[in-house]
Amino acid sequence: MRVGIPRTLSYFTLYPLVQPFFEGLGVDVVVSPESNKDILDEGIKETVNDACVPIKLLHGHVAALKDKVDILFMPRLVSLDGKNTLCPKFLGLPDMVRYSIKGLPEIIENRLDLKKGKLELYRFLFRIGRRFTDNKLLILRAIWRARYNFMHYRKLLLQGFTPIEAFSLLQKGHNAEVQPQKGQIKLAVLGYPYTLYDNYISVGLLEILKSYGVNVVTPEMVPKQELQRMSKKFNKNLFWYYSNCVVWACKYYLTDKSVDGIIHVTAFGCGPDSMTNKLIELETKADRKIPFLTVTIDEHTGEAGVETRVEAFVDLIKRKKGIL
Repeated sequence: MRVGIPRTLSYFTLYPLVQPFFEGLGVDVVVSPESNKDILDEGIKETVNDACVPIKLLHGHVAALKDKVDILFMPRLVSLDGKNTLCPKFLGLPDMVRYSIKGLPEIIENRLDLKKGKLELYRFLFRIGRRFTDNKLLILRAIWRARYNFMHYRKLLLQGFTPIEAFSLLQKGHNAEVQPQKGQIKLAVLGYPYTLYDNYISVGLLEILKSYGVNVVTPEMVPKQELQRMSKKFNKNLFWYYSNCVVWACKYYLTDKSVDGIIHVTAFGCGPDSMTNKLIELETKADRKIPFLTVTIDEHTGEAGVETRVEAFVDLIKRKKGIL
């Protein structure tokens, strides 16, 4: 049995959990190729015109997987923290893909809603496991293996590694004592994980910044308890899980006073992002007038344009600190 996992959207959140889980069940995991022009073009052809670029990209990844696997992992994600809801497109994702792309294999579309309690994640995994085996002990062992791997993954993120770097370290068996490289200045790069860490969609933004001697920090590197503490500093929070994570991370880095600037990466056509971006901009101006840059990406975004803007932003901050 081969399970296909699209390399986008929830991949950057759930892959370190579900990959060891499926392998613990004796199932082969097949991940779609890294994003590229062909995958995006295929996704644009398959999906509706007004979809945001991450949704278009997902359709391309699904199309790349459909003939190579027996079943697709595309859960119906409702809440990942027990309080906030994900973007409506996450809730309807299986239906959207099913009615857009022909010839799809079976889809694992189990509903994950942690508003039902902390044990719901384990019940979610157990329900999926029952699709592959009746051996309850084997399923429980796979869940334990997944939980251990995910805890290790979270430790790597909190040490300053990006999800992609953490994936690589976990596969190589590195321990959590490895330390990421540090730069001359520190920038908080905020955005949704499926936008930040997809090098094709973000046109390699994180690598560009690191080449300029920037120490990059992201929302995933903020401890969950700190995000919850920052949530209480707002009179009202947003409705969406990822949007709140971005806003709370912004508040954390502003309160911590350790960053020299903030970059928000936003996808053109994303409704929640329009509010998230404005809220971050207001916070940066109200707190200590920290340098702020918005980078908007879509399927037409070119690397040269982004690199020019980011280089100017970094140079401005370095001159301000007296590094240049």
